[in-house]
Amino acid sequence: MPPLATQQLDSIHAMLGAGQRSLRLERHSLVLWGASFGGLILVSNHLFTADQVPDPTHRALAWLGLMSVVLAAVSLLDWQLTRRVKRARDEFWSFVHRQILKVWWLLLTTGVLGTFATFFYGGAYLIFPLWLVLVGLGLFVHGLFSQPLVEWTGGLLIAFGVCGVLFRLDVQTLQHLAAAAFGLGMPLLAVLLENGQARGSPFVLRSVKLLLWLGVVLAPPLWAQRMADARQPADAPLQTLAEFSRHPLPRQIVLLPAGLEVPVQIDVSGDTFAPGTQTVLPLVLRRPVEVLVDRGQLTGAWRFQGGNWHRDAWPSSLLIPSMRATLQPGTGPRLQVDLLVRMAAHAPS
Repeated sequence: MPPLATQQLDSIHAMLGAGQRSLRLERHSLVLWGASFGGLILVSNHLFTADQVPDPTHRALAWLGLMSVVLAAVSLLDWQLTRRVKRARDEFWSFVHRQILKVWWLLLTTGVLGTFATFFYGGAYLIFPLWLVLVGLGLFVHGLFSQPLVEWTGGLLIAFGVCGVLFRLDVQTLQHLAAAAFGLGMPLLAVLLENGQARGSPFVLRSVKLLLWLGVVLAPPLWAQRMADARQPADAPLQTLAEFSRHPLPRQIVLLPAGLEVPVQIDVSGDTFAPGTQTVLPLVLRRPVEVLVDRGQLTGAWRFQGGNWHRDAWPSSLLIPSMRATLQPGTGPRLQVDLLVRMAAHAPS
């Protein structure tokens, strides 16, 4: 085939590729959305907490209002900046671009309402994976009509959210991963994007950029997890529970033996059961647990005997797989509940 004909075919292929990927994801959009998502995740442990707003309904409404105001403000600012940039380039809003924006706003609304629902129906563990998947879907859909690197990055965000739940990462690790993926990953993606090239860079160059993006996003969560594992409480005398009861020290490690019955006080409310003064659920320890006590107060640090220290005193997962009600002539009404409590993200060895 003559060289001229080959050049003409290449030009035709380039025009077809540009027509298929006719959108451009503006860099300021990635920076704005990444900063807003990352900022909300970073302040989530310090703003509208249970200590600051004890009532769950008020806390849910406060977070709903904050997320709505922030995302609405960012949406308006992004719209204005994008319109100004398009006007400067003498471009117009295409039909496909308008539809993708509707999908993006629908995904954000789903994330806000899903976060709001966790205050009433549980599932707070899934908040960060949910946002990773939703934002990843938005970038993936946009990347289908713009640059392949955006599409690949969206797929990675979806994979982060799914794998975080699949491998039972703890909440703190999920938070660090989401904050890095949004706060660092999206602005970095804005830097790595080709400037106005709809066809995009070669496959090898895109792969190198994707590996660089992965390294920048995964480094902070891995470093934070390493620092958390290395930050162990200072050594303290070990006491049994009986010794602690007789002679408590200002600071000590107390060994709770296997088989110890731990009473759990339950506050009951609702339209079916009245609150009782003796609503106590006795739980029995399966294996010995060591807890750190400072001046008579639990510090939240605990470990299985011979294991590593954990600083989160809350269960990593609390599930009620099934609930069955029975009514027998001899015993009367009875409610049988299956309760699955995991204190550590991974099963102890």
